[in-house]
Amino acid sequence: MSSSESNKLKTRHLTMMGLGSAIGAGLFLGVGVGIQIAGTSILIAYLVAGVLVTLIMYMLGEMASARPSLGSFSTYAGQAFGNWARFTMGWLYWFMLIMVMGAEITGAAAILGGWFGVDPWIPALVAVVFFAVVNFGAVRGFGEFEFWFAIIKVAVIVAFLVLGAWLIFGPAETQTSSFVENFAPNGVPGLAAGLLAVAFAFGGIELVTIAAAESEDPAHNVATAVRAIIFRIIVFYLGAVAVITLLLPFSRIQDADVAAQSPFTEVLRVAEIPYAATFMELVIVVALLSAFNAQIYATSRLVFDMARDG
Repeated sequence: MSSSESNKLKTRHLTMMGLGSAIGAGLFLGVGVGIQIAGTSILIAYLVAGVLVTLIMYMLGEMASARPSLGSFSTYAGQAFGNWARFTMGWLYWFMLIMVMGAEITGAAAILGGWFGVDPWIPALVAVVFFAVVNFGAVRGFGEFEFWFAIIKVAVIVAFLVLGAWLIFGPAETQTSSFVENFAPNGVPGLAAGLLAVAFAFGGIELVTIAAAESEDPAHNVATAVRAIIFRIIVFYLGAVAVITLLLPFSRIQDADVAAQSPFTEVLRVAEIPYAATFMELVIVVALLSAFNAQIYATSRLVFDMARDG
């Protein structure tokens, strides 16, 4: 294998990158919003959104396999409709991610600053410089960071599902009647509003098709990654929401601004696990830094691709 090939992304990098991008702080902090709005019918919202995302990703994955490009959907829009479409799609996506990046690093820096007793701008600056350097290097370095970040998040979700299953079928008192009674407290409008919150949660999977252009075998890798990502994410989201709604009274499921309020933390408290809030803070920091790293990658590659073609 040549040195240029050895520096490219592998299938495991693409798969974990897609999983990690979709399992972010929004899941750990924001899942309560959708449950509040739609009740347990939020599970239907996740299923509907999952089917739509599956269709989109299979189509996008086919295009990425046939014509790998760092511009991904921006490039394909241009090939179909002209440069105006590519320009519009590329810059809208870039601008959206730049805004999200600011939110990600602000959240992570606030938690890290609290841990070390320093102003938040200090850990923010350190993180920005560090991940900028990572992204300046060979793409394999970025891939390794995202792989291990994603491994941590996936391991937490899997452990949460196992713990939840043990509690539901073991010592905990499940909220079966509450689950049924709160199926759709706000009717169809609530389910529709829940779909908005759910659709946002799946954001980030598209990054796989940008990274495919820098993988060893784009045609094979992107197809494999897309198949693995879609199924696992739907299982993770549906499983996590089912555990939360079966174990917690609806009065305890809320929008969370801090880790201590997260529905995940509440479930850990039901299991009487010590330092639950601190553990979730650590997971949320990893999720935020992982997303920030991935967004630096996506924005820089997209702009580079558009600049290269004028």
